Amino acid sequence: MAIGDIIVGIDIGTSKVNAVVGEVNNFNQVEIIATSECKCFGMKKSKIIDEEEISSAICKTIQEAEELANIKIHSAYVTIPGRYITIVQNSIIKEAKDKYAGISTKDVTSAIMQVKDIDIPDDKVLIDIVTNEFSLDNGRTIDDPVGNLSSAFTVKGQVILADKDYIRKLTSIFRKASIEIDGIVPNVLAERGLILDKNELKDNVMILDIGAGNTDIGVFEGGSFVHTNTIPLGGDNITSDIAYVFNISEDEADRLKRQYGLALKSFIDNDTDIILNTYKGEERTKTIKSSELIEVIEARVEEIFSLVNKEISNEGIKSNINNVVLTGQGITNINKSDVAGKIILNIPVKISTGRLISTIKPNYRSSYAMVRYVASRPYAKTVSSSIDVRTEENMFKTIVERVKEFFYS
Repeated sequence: MAIGDIIVGIDIGTSKVNAVVGEVNNFNQVEIIATSECKCFGMKKSKIIDEEEISSAICKTIQEAEELANIKIHSAYVTIPGRYITIVQNSIIKEAKDKYAGISTKDVTSAIMQVKDIDIPDDKVLIDIVTNEFSLDNGRTIDDPVGNLSSAFTVKGQVILADKDYIRKLTSIFRKASIEIDGIVPNVLAERGLILDKNELKDNVMILDIGAGNTDIGVFEGGSFVHTNTIPLGGDNITSDIAYVFNISEDEADRLKRQYGLALKSFIDNDTDIILNTYKGEERTKTIKSSELIEVIEARVEEIFSLVNKEISNEGIKSNINNVVLTGQGITNINKSDVAGKIILNIPVKISTGRLISTIKPNYRSSYAMVRYVASRPYAKTVSSSIDVRTEENMFKTIVERVKEFFYS
């Protein structure tokens, strides 16, 4: 990345679209210059159900970001749920063009492009190449081979493929919003650098991002991205369960979930009475015990972890996972969710304590994580999104051009 590069990241969630605009500062760090969001219900259970609504929300989100950052945005990066991703492991051996001059940047970029040379199914499309290991001809493993004297080197990486039909829909949505797509990044791959601490980045870790409507799974073995998927359950399902079981409004159900959020009934200290203010039965109000409420929460939390357990067991990767890290607004406000996860998964589970996790509001974590991920990509020629600076002069030129179009079209 280069100082001054501006990167725009957009995350399309179950209930909203949000954007983060970041600029690379003089210290090669990403500085947020604008954040914006817009309610949107065009995505359900990670499926696109209303292209027009999503496109409209993107337009509103971008317009707000443009006004805050005083720029005109023409392109952006976008997240993609794990359910649409296929990961293919690949490695190649590359000879250095001049072994006496050392491995060049050109040698490395050429090798990375060779990693993608695999048979891609007709229903898939390449969206990313992730490198995680370089080794020299003497067997030494290094982070960056450039400048090392070696006749050849090996690069190991992951070829990230996405469902072609989903990408086609995504492209159509952004085209309607007059925004080009710079790149598409899996949610958990982007979040890895934000929510894991330094030791966890080297460990065999599973990230569970439990959001409003979905749970994204990401499994990493050291630096290798080995598996991702999406389970269509999240915090909103817990809210809906409470509303349904106790016959109350969704708003009150959400408030009770936040106030009494506990994942295990066995940890109740005081089984208090709760008055239901929006009870829809014959009585105006109804009183329940907090244990009844927590029993509903516990059942859905257990189901989410059970489905995750089934997923990693079926994939044959459970035995390789040393730790599980929880993140996401759908679960982090429910106490003892880490304990519930450990009981069901039989793997140590913790809430994310990554150093950077508290630096950004929860609403914008996915899009901010993506901006940071894009900015830190090694060997990329350019990562900047396409933008124009909105000076008074070019704003005036835009107005003149619009006037010309109106009168001379």
